[in-house]
Amino acid sequence: MIVREYQEGKLGYKLLAKKYNMKDSTPIKRWVKVYEKFGAKGLTRKNHKETYPVQFKLDVLRFMERTGASETETALQFGLTNPPILASWKKAFLVGGAEALDRPKGRPPMSDKAKDSSAKHIKESEMTYEQKLERENELLRLEVEYLKKLQAFQIDPESYLEKHKQRYHSNSKKNSD
Repeated sequence: MIVREYQEGKLGYKLLAKKYNMKDSTPIKRWVKVYEKFGAKGLTRKNHKETYPVQFKLDVLRFMERTGASETETALQFGLTNPPILASWKKAFLVGGAEALDRPKGRPPMSDKAKDSSAKHIKESEMTYEQKLERENELLRLEVEYLKKLQAFQIDPESYLEKHKQRYHSNSKKNSD
């Protein structure tokens, strides 16, 4: 409703925010851009949470850093309809590194499978030396893979984005079913 009112051209972002008792006009600007790119479907709430691969999140954050694009511009570039999610990815990355981007949000379901898997998560202090080394190796493999992709992106951002665009969209749809 607010987007349509903006598009009629009678009121600008700030006046619409004031009319609807909003503290800031930023959400309205974001809604208009998302609507222009994805239509009404881009503004509807999803019943399910979409999950994205860690590598995709890292690529998005790196793109935003390298280009200086805003969260909204970056989200639209990568086909994301929820630009504020980028702020949470950025915060998680700054606090916990790439590993933090792999943690699922919210409370996990308490099924038998979940109970079994939670027993497998061992605190670092309880890990054997061999388990610590395996974990470190896995993290180093992820870092090397990330650095290779980052280098490819730095060399030719346009072709990298075009090459990987379809894969990201199909991955996010598969994980959200």
